[in-house]
Amino acid sequence: MKKTMIFGLATALLAISSCSTVPLTGRSRLSLVDDSQLQQQAAIGYAQLLSDPQTKVVSSSNANAAMVKRVGQKIATAVTQYMNQNGYGDQIANYKWEYNLIDSKEINAWCMPGGKIAVYTGILPVTKDEAGLATVMGHEVAHAIAQHSAERASQMTVAQGVGTAVGVASANSKYAQYINTAYGIGGQLAILSYGRNQELEADKMGLAFMAMAGYNPNNAIGFWQRMAQASSGSQKPPAFLSTHPSDQSRIAQIQKALPEAMKYYKGK
Repeated sequence: MKKTMIFGLATALLAISSCSTVPLTGRSRLSLVDDSQLQQQAAIGYAQLLSDPQTKVVSSSNANAAMVKRVGQKIATAVTQYMNQNGYGDQIANYKWEYNLIDSKEINAWCMPGGKIAVYTGILPVTKDEAGLATVMGHEVAHAIAQHSAERASQMTVAQGVGTAVGVASANSKYAQYINTAYGIGGQLAILSYGRNQELEADKMGLAFMAMAGYNPNNAIGFWQRMAQASSGSQKPPAFLSTHPSDQSRIAQIQKALPEAMKYYKGK
């Protein structure tokens, strides 16, 4: 019993002393795992994914692929400016942004630590236009900027024990395994598992990021309504919605966050 109490106290103290702040929202996050290490493994995993013969990367000469790169660059530029101007520049100093469209029926998109982005063609009928795509990409970039992957990995280390935390935080092989599993490297579908609060935080941050990039965040409502329709009547939701809050809850939270996001919108 005494050992259990000591272990629990040590774990709690380690968690308390290993926190950082999420940009834009100011939330305190658990940071036992170094995001820069995840960025290194993400770069390797992303390159492996793109070089895999089973991965059908759409040529940049394609209009939709060009749109993905255009929207991605606008968001990356806006986010970089915001981070540098608000004291978070060191967190993205090693970001090497990449944006690729992958030919797949899967309704999905993601952004790895370090700015490695993939959008699947299956989600384009739902995004419909640049504003819809900006909603998706802003949301996924928000996950990376909030370091949700590192936070999830940190939570795993706490669950496994303090001793394991040291091993995970120092072994690149563990990072590689985490990245490969989370983002589906090696022919498997991505199984990202962010928490509900992380998803809602990414929604809020994503609205601000798309606004900073020149896209009216009010367009996010229409996208999420279309996503709700895309998932209705199916036994299994699209991968993009597999771990997300309910449609009603998400849209209500987005409507609540719109006034703040509009402060960053300088468009027409």
